[in-house]
Amino acid sequence: MDERVTLRSHLDRSVQDTPNGPAVAAVIEALATASIGLADLIADGPLAGITGRHSGINPDGDLQKDIDVAADEMMRHALGTAPVAAVLSEEAELPEVFDAAAPLCVAIDPLDGSANLENNISVGTIFSIRPSGHDIVSTFFEPGTAQCAAGFVVYGPQTTLVLALNGSVDIFILDRRVREFLMTARGVRIAPDTPEFAINASNRRHWHGPVRAYIDECLAGTNGNGGADFNMRWIGSLVAESLRILVRGGVFLYPADARPGYREGRLRLLYEAHPMALVMEWAGGSATTGRRRILEMSARTPHQRVPLIMGSAYGVRDVAAIHEGIEPMFDNSDAPLFARRGLFR
Repeated sequence: MDERVTLRSHLDRSVQDTPNGPAVAAVIEALATASIGLADLIADGPLAGITGRHSGINPDGDLQKDIDVAADEMMRHALGTAPVAAVLSEEAELPEVFDAAAPLCVAIDPLDGSANLENNISVGTIFSIRPSGHDIVSTFFEPGTAQCAAGFVVYGPQTTLVLALNGSVDIFILDRRVREFLMTARGVRIAPDTPEFAINASNRRHWHGPVRAYIDECLAGTNGNGGADFNMRWIGSLVAESLRILVRGGVFLYPADARPGYREGRLRLLYEAHPMALVMEWAGGSATTGRRRILEMSARTPHQRVPLIMGSAYGVRDVAAIHEGIEPMFDNSDAPLFARRGLFR
């Protein structure tokens, strides 16, 4: 882009005519400022005393590293300076009330994928912003359509901020010299039909029938009845996978499967699936569990897990079509059941 648009100037222009506009801008700026400090801490790692050691178990049963605790503290401190009524973090059991009179609530995964840091793989922060209701806690149990903004930060070769605001998805990169985010892509649109998928194929034996059928047809490509040969990608970092979809297109699948602890899916609805679904849909893509649109779902518990299938509109449509073609009770069936009703024939 020729014009150097800063995050701050973009927010000043974007929120002028939106409900709670100045408050939304203030929350986004607070998160961006915290992410700059977190990027420094991640880059320094052991040089800054971050050892990767376990610090306990988070409220949802996952191992918690020292960097998870540090990221949570940094994000909470930053949000404490913004007009935020309550924050729900992956690292806390229940929402924490900040200012009950404030207009916004935030759900956040302060550091998604911290286990990847020892391998120097990109990690990130994911956030969801929604208007606060009369009952602050119940605000988090509204559908994902209630979100007024969402996004994520990728801490990788560049520190990249993806922001969904006012129906548009824009991308910013941190200029480390001036410690400010500059816009690099405006109004991002996901390619609708990229022949590429991302899934952890080592779990194939655990997948339910519809997912197995879809992946098998993609792998068969033009040797089967497909019109294209698919590439497979798997980074194992939700933020990195999501950014790749915005840039290249394709489909990401983190389905429910037959393993204990995965039967309801693995990603958290409020601070992973909801914000990613908003980003995907506002960029022209889709997000589903396979059977339900993610943004129409309401959480029953603060850390509810769900399957997540997202990305290019046509690819997500194809996955959902296979799910719709079979009753849920037969989800565990093997792929041969679908041999006569494939996507490409």
